[in-house]
Amino acid sequence: MGSKVAFIGLGVMGYPMAGFLAKEGHTVTVYNRTAAKAAKWKKQYKGATAKTPREAAKGADFVMVCVGNDDDLRSVTLGKDGALAGMRKGTILVDHTTASADVARELAAEGKKKGVAFIDAPVSGGQAGAENGILTVMCGGRKVDFNKAKPIIDAYARAVTLLGPVGSGQLTKMVNQICIAGLVQGLSEGLHFAQKAGLDAKQVLGVISKGAAQSWQMENRGETMVDDKFDFGFAVDWMRKDLGIALTEADRMNISLPAIALVDQFYGDVQGMGGGRWDTSSLIRRLRQLDRKYVKK
Repeated sequence: MGSKVAFIGLGVMGYPMAGFLAKEGHTVTVYNRTAAKAAKWKKQYKGATAKTPREAAKGADFVMVCVGNDDDLRSVTLGKDGALAGMRKGTILVDHTTASADVARELAAEGKKKGVAFIDAPVSGGQAGAENGILTVMCGGRKVDFNKAKPIIDAYARAVTLLGPVGSGQLTKMVNQICIAGLVQGLSEGLHFAQKAGLDAKQVLGVISKGAAQSWQMENRGETMVDDKFDFGFAVDWMRKDLGIALTEADRMNISLPAIALVDQFYGDVQGMGGGRWDTSSLIRRLRQLDRKYVKK
């Protein structure tokens, strides 16, 4: 028998994630700031909608959240209409937002006052991973709570891992984004070099993807980078938000992330080109624009 689940936030990730929960037989109530999106979801998946996060969370066994940032997260969980106000003792709040470790600890502390458990559980895999139910989920929290929540999260994930206490999931997601940013810049420079050298860049990809240079980014974004196509995938605006969180945490730990600080600036350049909604692989378009400027001089 399925559980009673509330899902708050029906963006490009949350919409299909909530859908998989309904398909698994759970009783799902959704909340979204844009009510029309919630109504569309209800029609598609036969769940229920709520006017506030508090109403959605009332009576739920699990409350899942997937919104934009720390402030969005606070707005849907705290206050008189927030999810925590509607949750009963013994329920579990699972946050899939990519946010700071600080806000994870803050919400865990607020939940504890009500006897509500909290798991920070940011995801990796992008829109395609959400739509295909194959996300990677990085969790922070108590093992007893994780063991209860994992069967629910499994509905839209291929890997769900507990990495330590509350905040550990968010810290791991920071590692993920740090690694991705460096890979995309390296791939951008390599493909740009190949094209300027007069090579068939797609043929080059076919060769080097069989060796040590291979990566998810290369396999899934290499050819579209060559074709200068970026109207899909994980937006530059969101990557800058994520890298900002990582750089702030690095400052707190008194460690240096020089390459990532530089790539973050490069993404700022892409935003300046009007590419805030372009896929993160659009770093190569920045290099092409720089070349055009250089030629003009």
